[in-house]
Amino acid sequence: QVQLVESGGGLVQAGGSLRLSCAATRSIFRLYDMGWYRQAPGKQRELVAAITLGGSTNYVDPVKGRFTISRDNAKNTVYLQMNSLIPEDTAAYYCNAHLEFPVPRDYWGQGTQVTVSS
Repeated sequence: QVQLVESGGGLVQAGGSLRLSCAATRSIFRLYDMGWYRQAPGKQRELVAAITLGGSTNYVDPVKGRFTISRDNAKNTVYLQMNSLIPEDTAAYYCNAHLEFPVPRDYWGQGTQVTVSS
């Protein structure tokens, strides 16, 4: 059974830091690219950061220089280190596992809430 279990969300003041973790089923983690998405109230879910099996990363412009995505292959875990948080980062954050070939497939975690107070 595929599982993505997030942790690490919470309430933080602007300028603070949080680290999100996503523990994945090993069968998924060793084959899939991993990513973090977020969804604020009334907005569409958007990609925040992604990391490939090979370790290549990409970030959405608003978080560049503040967020860092990484993966620990020994622990089947992907992290999102979030620094210099701003109120606009407030959202539910979702872990994603994505496979492009041979058939596109996505798995999602249950989400973890991040709230940044001003």
